[in-house]
Amino acid sequence: MNDMTPLTVRRALISVSDKRDLAMFVNQLHRSGVDMLSTGGTYKTIKDADVPVTEVAQYTGFPEIMDGRVKTLHPKIHGGILGRRSLDEELMKDHGIEPIDLVVVNLYPFEATIVRDDCDREMAIENIDIGGPAMVRSAAKNHDDVLVIVDPDDYVEVADRIAEGTIDLSFREQMAAKAFRHTAGYDAAIAGYMSAKEPFPEVLNLKYELRDAMRYGENPHQRAAFYTEKNPSPGTVAALQQHQGKALSYNNVADTDAAIQCADVFDEPACVIVKHANPCGVAIADSIDKAYASAFATDPTSAFGGIIAFNRSLDRTTMAAIAANQFAEVVVAPTMEPGVLDEAQKRKNLRVLTTGRHETAGRGIEFKRVGGGILVQDPDESCLDEAGLSIVTTRAPTEVEQRDLEFAWRVAWFVKSNAIVFAHGGRTIGVGAGQMSRVISARIAAMKAIDEGLTVNKSVMASDAFFPFRDGIDAAAEVGITAVIQPGGSVRDDEVIEAANEHGMAMVFTGVRHFRH
Repeated sequence: MNDMTPLTVRRALISVSDKRDLAMFVNQLHRSGVDMLSTGGTYKTIKDADVPVTEVAQYTGFPEIMDGRVKTLHPKIHGGILGRRSLDEELMKDHGIEPIDLVVVNLYPFEATIVRDDCDREMAIENIDIGGPAMVRSAAKNHDDVLVIVDPDDYVEVADRIAEGTIDLSFREQMAAKAFRHTAGYDAAIAGYMSAKEPFPEVLNLKYELRDAMRYGENPHQRAAFYTEKNPSPGTVAALQQHQGKALSYNNVADTDAAIQCADVFDEPACVIVKHANPCGVAIADSIDKAYASAFATDPTSAFGGIIAFNRSLDRTTMAAIAANQFAEVVVAPTMEPGVLDEAQKRKNLRVLTTGRHETAGRGIEFKRVGGGILVQDPDESCLDEAGLSIVTTRAPTEVEQRDLEFAWRVAWFVKSNAIVFAHGGRTIGVGAGQMSRVISARIAAMKAIDEGLTVNKSVMASDAFFPFRDGIDAAAEVGITAVIQPGGSVRDDEVIEAANEHGMAMVFTGVRHFRH
């Protein structure tokens, strides 16, 4: 076919699991004079729409067998799809193969099946489509002469183009590329299911679907988009619903994810304020409005333009306080109560998001792009194992200190290394993040607290990794830190413990490090 010659669609093969808008589509095809072949439930749907259709088995002269496992795997089907109109016409005539100009196929719902509670191995295996991907790939390969459609959202445009005679090569190429992405994603889902017991398979297939194209990335000169899992878990940033405000930016999504994850580790009502990927204020209380007030007071300067996350439903009182206090980019919570948006309207550009209730489930693997490849690891999901804690100083922490230590440790889990967190009374007092020296992080945490008029004296300190020298402990003692929680494991642990004892500090080792580079 000449590149400039639009495709004339005379015959279509239609076999779809997703029958959304199918009746409308086949009626339009019929009005355009298109003959149709179909199978199984799709055939019935077309018949029920009073549209003429021929069963594939009648056309091929070969019945469906093996409970439908074999129905379209036939030379008259694949020859009709793959036959090159300029080269294979005589051969096709010799074998009674009619050309198929349009293939409309979407595949067995494998991904939807494997998340069902009643799905066992047999059900999963039987929902691996064979004939469908074969037809899609055949049609996509031969897009010079065939149009392939895998998405019901394309039906209206396709029907219009067929009626207008505008199925040009550019459009066929576009649909072919979409089809190959469709089968690649399908195969990736199957490979992931079959490789579930292998933490790091020989080939890593990742499947994510485009959710949003963004104005730009981390910086204005970078292009960006947001891709998500097909069925993201409630409570995650990928499951968000936006109720107000401007479109989310790349940085908004990244920081919102950090804030949600931090808020989720607390059992009590919690508020987390994140700025540039780091928590700058975190607090727990008996209500989220009190938690917000304490979190905001930690570092109002850094909170400007921050992301505010809650682990409870967002109420009108809290939203009113946010609107009155500060400029924020995002407020996110699992759900929200009536009246929240009335208050949010006072900050019209504020993005208000809900994510649904968090489900306790593993986050899957984490990966990071590097030049020429990706690094892959298990998620850092081990936060605090009380059985693994050890008191290494002469003095044990008091009950109050212990509660604050556990709180500070959970916050430090989400602060970029080197991470130091000062805490007291279920709230952060100062946060030092992302420094090349741990002692400098400690000094920054103290400086931030002092700048905001907060009292460091009698606070506790958490460190995401061990102290390599005693200077971090000495710096903490100078501002009144009374207890420390850290992983331990330094060759100078004895020196660090001795420093804590000299200052009358309690020190707890966790045995677990939480680096976030």
